[in-house]
Amino acid sequence: MLNEKKRLEHKLKTIQKELSALPEGKLICARNGKCIKWYHSDGKIRTLIKKKDRAYAERLAVKKYLTTLSEELICEIRAIDFYLRHHHSSNESLLLLTEKPGYPELLSPYFHTFSEEQAAWVMADYDRNTKYPQHLRHKASSGRMVRSKSEALIDYILTTNKIPFRYECCLELNGTTLYPDFTILHPRTNKIIYWEHFGMMDDDFYSKNVGSKLQLYISNGIIPSIDLIITFETSSQPLDIRTVERIVKEYFLD
Repeated sequence: MLNEKKRLEHKLKTIQKELSALPEGKLICARNGKCIKWYHSDGKIRTLIKKKDRAYAERLAVKKYLTTLSEELICEIRAIDFYLRHHHSSNESLLLLTEKPGYPELLSPYFHTFSEEQAAWVMADYDRNTKYPQHLRHKASSGRMVRSKSEALIDYILTTNKIPFRYECCLELNGTTLYPDFTILHPRTNKIIYWEHFGMMDDDFYSKNVGSKLQLYISNGIIPSIDLIITFETSSQPLDIRTVERIVKEYFLD
């Protein structure tokens, strides 16, 4: 909701800047027989706009459109403000699985009700990413340490929906070693699906490497939206829980 409010406020600010450069007054269009006549109104007097001054009429029409749009945006922003003032979301269930001492361990059996095959796959040893262990700073609901809050959020949604997965499991593709953020065993089909979350898309160097990595997946038959889930974020547009819930529902629960 906060991200949507920021987006709307930015759009409103842009529109208001455009409006400040448009003519005073407003446009009135009136039918005269089969013709439409244009008038400029200052609130008291109507002045006919001649056809040769069409550009002026067009600017007034743009002003009318942008004014109407800005009023709609203001209403949307007020509605979000009302919702935020009256909606209380403590995320207590998330806290129980991430920050409350003792609870993650005791709740673990509830979430790990896999088939024997799936349980064996989850519990089996696998080659993990050993690079930059100091970046594993966030304890996820599954008990493992992950590299970002967004990865902890994905871990939380997968865990609470009882979907078997591995974190940063080694994957060899044409002699190149990758460690997808999440390697997921589909709970019904047992198909392997990878999930890569790209969390610094406003960094030029990082975003260029993303393109190369995706090309490597595709050239090895791992196709986005089929075998590979991709999510993105920037510093101003972080990954949110509703997006993760929607993706998990679409791929694994429907």
